[in-house]
Amino acid sequence: MIGQLRGKLINKKPNLLLVDVQGVGYEATIPLTTFYELPEEGGEVVLKIHTHVREDAIVLFGFHSQREKDFFLKLVTVSGVGPKLAVAILSGAPVEELAQALAAGDTHRLTSIPGVGKKTAERLALELKGQMSAFLLPEQAEAAKASGAALSVEDDILSALVNLGYPRPSAEKAISLALRDEGVERTFEGILKTALRRLAG
Repeated sequence: MIGQLRGKLINKKPNLLLVDVQGVGYEATIPLTTFYELPEEGGEVVLKIHTHVREDAIVLFGFHSQREKDFFLKLVTVSGVGPKLAVAILSGAPVEELAQALAAGDTHRLTSIPGVGKKTAERLALELKGQMSAFLLPEQAEAAKASGAALSVEDDILSALVNLGYPRPSAEKAISLALRDEGVERTFEGILKTALRRLAG
């Protein structure tokens, strides 16, 4: 398997390049993020390569960094996401931005990428949500952690209200209103008390 190529960049297009490695020309499919990092034609290029073997062909996918290649390999583990779609997803935004969207379960951001439908976005978010920490910047990781903790508290409060006999839609609305109240203490008890007051009123 080819894992890396170093050679002279002969030709480049937004989705494809040709590299001369000691007289042998290798074509590799690339995402736009890699295209932006390429030198001018004639310059030396180093690519991290994923070799995809099919019955009828061997296809090379090239990336300017190991981080980008690792993210690509995560994407293709998801059912229904092949290498071409994974490259299209990587072309849609930098790795950190995509990782943030997946960590937050932001399917709207994912469906804004051409080729990614609602079901695929939901599958990506569901399967990869907890696997993005290695691809987030430190500040993004902290924000994702805080967001995950907040969602967990909301789920617990919703469960408590439903168990108390309140209809789920009413409970969800009360929690939403409680969270908009700036004076509410952002704890389980604080939000629950405010939500109960909303429901009682």
